[in-house]
Amino acid sequence: MIKRIYIVLITIYISVCTISGLKLNPKKIYDEGRLSFSAIGASYGYPVEELDVVTEDGFILKIFHIAGDKRRPVLLLHGFIDCADTFIIRGNKSLAITLANNGYDVWALNARGTRYSRNHIHLNPDIDLKFWDFSFHEMGYYDLPAAIDFVLERTTERQLSAIGHSQGNTLFYVLGSTRPEYNDKIKVMIALAPVCFLNYVNPPVSSLIATIPIIGNVLRSVKTEELFSDNSLLRHLFQMLCTQREIGYQICGHGLLFALGGSDPDELEPEFLPIVVAHYPTSTSRKNGVHVGQVGLTKKFVQFDYGPLKNVAIYNAISPPNYDLRKVKMKIALLLGRNDGISTIEDAELLRNELFNVVDYLVLPYKNLNHIDLVWGQNMDKYLFPYIFSILETYK
Repeated sequence: MIKRIYIVLITIYISVCTISGLKLNPKKIYDEGRLSFSAIGASYGYPVEELDVVTEDGFILKIFHIAGDKRRPVLLLHGFIDCADTFIIRGNKSLAITLANNGYDVWALNARGTRYSRNHIHLNPDIDLKFWDFSFHEMGYYDLPAAIDFVLERTTERQLSAIGHSQGNTLFYVLGSTRPEYNDKIKVMIALAPVCFLNYVNPPVSSLIATIPIIGNVLRSVKTEELFSDNSLLRHLFQMLCTQREIGYQICGHGLLFALGGSDPDELEPEFLPIVVAHYPTSTSRKNGVHVGQVGLTKKFVQFDYGPLKNVAIYNAISPPNYDLRKVKMKIALLLGRNDGISTIEDAELLRNELFNVVDYLVLPYKNLNHIDLVWGQNMDKYLFPYIFSILETYK
């Protein structure tokens, strides 16, 4: 079955390229796009430390460090099917480099399963399906506290500031509700495109969420627990198609990224898309995708639903419990775009009303800003970063 799907995708791709008179030339696309986080940092004059963080359950996570003032550590956390590269691929206009330019001690974490964090003390991600038995719950419960403790130990500070994009800030709601002792270790968490509730997402997103249970079951039936592996044929097809200058931007820009996250071609220009797809998407687990779908379908910020029998064994209840957002006591700033199809204003308002300590809430005053602009937009140094620095300074 999977082979047939791959054959269909290859046929579609070759047909599109033939009709459009395009040639496959990925080398030109990847000359800059394939640079790693460390290589990009070095090209802007910042040596990057690559360090390993080991979690309680044995995952080995890569964290990147751009040294600055140790009294001002900032932890960056990426979103769904993304990695730390998202904070640096805009180069001198990226959040990581801009923070470094302003003297902050920058730490960019890669959650479990991403291309930089496919390691475990005894599980092999290419052989052991158990490696992929995680969702954003484990990232928030294990990965995030391990990274926080690691950074605080290295800097000898009692607290750090944090910035999370999309699912990257979801992990802080999991952390604060399940391990409330960590609330006091966060000076402020800046949530870019906050994702918690998915009740009012745009129609293309809600349609995708509705299909997740079916897709999840099909993948499980063929023992596919890893999504978007760097070596997968689907990932290679995605890269080749999306890096074709004209048709790639129409299909992958307008047809995919803008359709789901909101349209804003002024911020994600055609020339930049090949660099994006050289880094995005990266791998995660099937279970992570299924858990996101469960949150969307139940309209509750709920722990993973294993089914009635296993739920009773794990939660002592037929249904999984909600995360108790009232336990999330850390200071939180919610920043979002008014054209975001995933992190909508209505869902952000729901989250704002549930959280205990929202110290800032801002719908950015630019009408087309969408979900991905807040990490990839070419003018975030003007539209977004001044607000980030103001918040960091206020709660230093």
